[in-house]
Amino acid sequence: MKQEGIKLDENGLSLAGRWKHGALSVIFSRTSLVILFLVIQALITLSVWVYFGELVTKYFIGGQTLFVFIVLIFMLNDGKDPGYKLSWMLFIVAAPFFGVLLYLWMQADPGNRVVRTRLHVIDEQNLVHMPQNEEALSALEKCQRESASLARYIYKTVHYPVHDGTDVRYFPLGEAAFAEMLRQLERAEKFIFLEYFIVREGAMWGRILEILARKAAEGVEVRVMYDGTCEMGSVPRFYPKRLEELGIRCKVWLRLKPFITSAYNYRDHRKIMVIDGRVAFNGGVNLADEYINRASRFGHWKDSAVMLSGSAVRSFTSMFLEMWDFDEKEPEDFTPYLDALSGEEAPTATEGFVIPYADSPLDRYHTGKMIYEDILNTAEDYVYIMTPYLILDGELETALKFAAGRGVDVRILMPGIPDKKMVWYLGKRHYKALMEAGVRIWEYTPGFLHAKSFVSDDGKATVGSVNLDYRSLYHHFECGTYLANVPCIGEIKADFLQTLAASREVTPVSLGEEKLYVRVIGAVMKLIAPLL
Repeated sequence: MKQEGIKLDENGLSLAGRWKHGALSVIFSRTSLVILFLVIQALITLSVWVYFGELVTKYFIGGQTLFVFIVLIFMLNDGKDPGYKLSWMLFIVAAPFFGVLLYLWMQADPGNRVVRTRLHVIDEQNLVHMPQNEEALSALEKCQRESASLARYIYKTVHYPVHDGTDVRYFPLGEAAFAEMLRQLERAEKFIFLEYFIVREGAMWGRILEILARKAAEGVEVRVMYDGTCEMGSVPRFYPKRLEELGIRCKVWLRLKPFITSAYNYRDHRKIMVIDGRVAFNGGVNLADEYINRASRFGHWKDSAVMLSGSAVRSFTSMFLEMWDFDEKEPEDFTPYLDALSGEEAPTATEGFVIPYADSPLDRYHTGKMIYEDILNTAEDYVYIMTPYLILDGELETALKFAAGRGVDVRILMPGIPDKKMVWYLGKRHYKALMEAGVRIWEYTPGFLHAKSFVSDDGKATVGSVNLDYRSLYHHFECGTYLANVPCIGEIKADFLQTLAASREVTPVSLGEEKLYVRVIGAVMKLIAPLL
């Protein structure tokens, strides 16, 4: 099938080719603002000393007054992580005037007030469609009390219930998930919803897009949403119009524009595919060739995903629609999509309980972080973790060390080849303290590990998009799937151990052999980690 103005290649539809990451990715980041203000502040300070010597005393007094003012604000604000406060205080010491202005601007958060209000209204409107399954909750209470307590917390805060009657299939690699995605997309009859952080043209997206275009022509409702940063390095700005020409509805989450706003700090990092309300995919796999090892950027790309079939798909359907409707003028009736499978039987021979969950930077709950900490704090035997990044706040680092100190076998699997070296160096700054507490750390030598999963005690696991870093835990829209007593938990554990066998363990000796520049860069990055 060929549409006018659309190029075809051996991989499927290619609408614009590949774009390299542009300067906009730097301009619109908070890191850039911090660096810019530090430079400006240094120039101002130098100018005062050189040209306005008599004003130095007043300048110093003014700067110290502002600093004391912000310190008082920090002391009275109990809702912030101590590491976050310390990083801001260091920045304000280095750049008192611009530091204060940037901090007050970020706290006011002017770019997100409308989005926050709108998402809250949508969530409240659709709470009626997502009641807690009391029978499932009661059954979970009998077999795994700690997970039932977590289920109550998740429902109370972000309104996603616990489900039984859901089959879960685990994919240890992006290639396996991709093959099943294609099979399920071909079966679509009613609607297809896709929400991804990255959509990049190539073999993977080309094949999916060919199916989406064909299904749209057959009358299937197709919606695609991706994060606005894609327009800098993956697809061109006119991409939504091209997809509309194929009959595909398309939205860009927080498209980047030539002005600075605090809204750009919050990206849609979620990975969701829903088909007919029948199946849903979630995990770390984006829609780009490196995720299925059709392109080699950092060695072998190790990722993971899950596919849900059954009642829990309702939660991911609601999750997508709430995000889609954030900029709509009129509220949408979600009922036809949430009840798409009403009357149909749940998958046969299902066991265990499933809790899909969303995490928003615009609320105060930090759901992904709380779930990770809950798994660590309730573990009795082991906790195995896969994460591409390790940028911890004090609470998470304490939870990891406390679990290991209680005798829990805590293991963390990190990439052996990083995609972001400076972030990798920063992660290494946590190694020594964690290892001294008994946490064991490995690095995946064949390449880059992008999977985000926890598995514990053969009965609990979570797979999703949430990294162990500040951006995922505090600044991104995220999602995940919590599993309790689900059969595939054994597969998640087996995958971890198999991946571990292809990895090298970090030891005090190997850590001591790290190059000096790695340690220095990591130390500097750690000082400003919450600001990145």
